[in-house]
Amino acid sequence: QCQLNGVWRNDQDSLMEISVLRDNGDFQGQYLTRVTLAGGCAQISPLRGAQQQLGEEGWPTFAFTVRWDKFSNATTAFVGQCFVDAGGKEILSTTWLLREAVGSLEEDWKATR
Repeated sequence: QCQLNGVWRNDQDSLMEISVLRDNGDFQGQYLTRVTLAGGCAQISPLRGAQQQLGEEGWPTFAFTVRWDKFSNATTAFVGQCFVDAGGKEILSTTWLLREAVGSLEEDWKATR
């Protein structure tokens, strides 16, 4: 079974640490993007989320948000599922949406990636 707590590295070398995983599935931690890591000025961005609680079997789904407020006026929402591959390695498969602030309703079309 997958355990979300711990340190995770994605394909882009960004780091995520889930340091608190509560019994009800709520979790929190921090995210360091490759952008801030490469710049030598790593900015820690807080993350909060929830994991779907399952029994002994199955692969849990989860969702979390990251606030980039220390260096960007944006928020990212991630949804995903945790798997264990044939070699026993835990894998998080996720999809994300990033929302940046824009100055007007007319600019709304370019705010979400």
